[in-house]
Amino acid sequence: MARPVWSGVITFGLVTVPVRMYAATEDHTTHFHQLQRGTSDRVRNRRVNERTGKGVEYDDIVKGYEIADGEYVTVEPEELREIAPGRSQVIDVSGFVDADEVDPVYYARAYYLSPSGDQYHKPYELLRAALATSRKTGIATFVMHGKEYLVALRAGEDVLALHTLHWADEVRDPREELPELPGRERADGRELKTAQQLVESMSTPFRPEDYSDTYEERVRALVEAKADGEEVAPEEGPPQATNVVDLSEALNRSIERARSRGGGGGGPGRGRRAPSRAQRAPSRPRRGTRSARSAPKNREKAPQGGKKAAQGSGKGAKGAGTRAGGSALARLSKEELYRRAADSGVRGRSKMTREQLLEALGGSGKAA
Repeated sequence: MARPVWSGVITFGLVTVPVRMYAATEDHTTHFHQLQRGTSDRVRNRRVNERTGKGVEYDDIVKGYEIADGEYVTVEPEELREIAPGRSQVIDVSGFVDADEVDPVYYARAYYLSPSGDQYHKPYELLRAALATSRKTGIATFVMHGKEYLVALRAGEDVLALHTLHWADEVRDPREELPELPGRERADGRELKTAQQLVESMSTPFRPEDYSDTYEERVRALVEAKADGEEVAPEEGPPQATNVVDLSEALNRSIERARSRGGGGGGPGRGRRAPSRAQRAPSRPRRGTRSARSAPKNREKAPQGGKKAAQGSGKGAKGAGTRAGGSALARLSKEELYRRAADSGVRGRSKMTREQLLEALGGSGKAA
């Protein structure tokens, strides 16, 4: 059960709704410790006096703002608290805007709000339903942990969501910051129409569960493989940039590819729920590398094992392009073939080349 990170009230007009705020997201990144190369010795960050090199206790550290070279104005924590906005327990809604009026670049972090008690369910749901039916977003300010935030209050299906926003002076102007922008160059009418057809052929509903963090999965697989003394084959490099001369041809081929997949170029396996995190990714490495190294080696072995698996599951099916559905498989990228191999339980897939994955899938009769 999540713990609230803030509690207070929402005010809009003369209506006040007591709420608790919870983080809406969590981090699934694999976190590493820093070690000295060649040893298992941890490397720690220490607070030291730059001039003397001696350690400094946390309570002896104050904030300093440099006003000239080597000259600082120091500020104590209580001085910052004294000038903080006074209403630190209020989400003060100043107005409502159209939901699509807030540019996504302004969004920072997401939170969920819940009513603080049973007696506040009615005004909470009233505000949520009013925002949902009017397609409006509330703009408000509030203070959390000694900092004031500009926020957007939005209606979810069953919950009120709060998004912290960047202040206007924190958002960069791309025309001033980016060295090269094409501007409003006139696009070729025929190419523009073809590009629009490509966008339409790849249109699909947004289903977040159709996507997974494949890089994070590769990181965990790398850690587990190294714990067992195995190696992981590197991924293919990025594709080459499209030549301007071949742009029309690339667009037309892209449309044919999207149509051959049944339309929609969104997430992997459109119309199919992605495997759960436990199914699609190796388990998080356990603490203590000794036990990991002594565990039985029951995962995919060296590339030779992967080749055998490809041959074993593809007997009598050489050249997957000749099988039913093989031509469609041949158009898939290595990443897409790997996902299908994972769903089909093909062993040794992490060591296979694209051609071996194609052969293994063709042999198991998995058509696109």
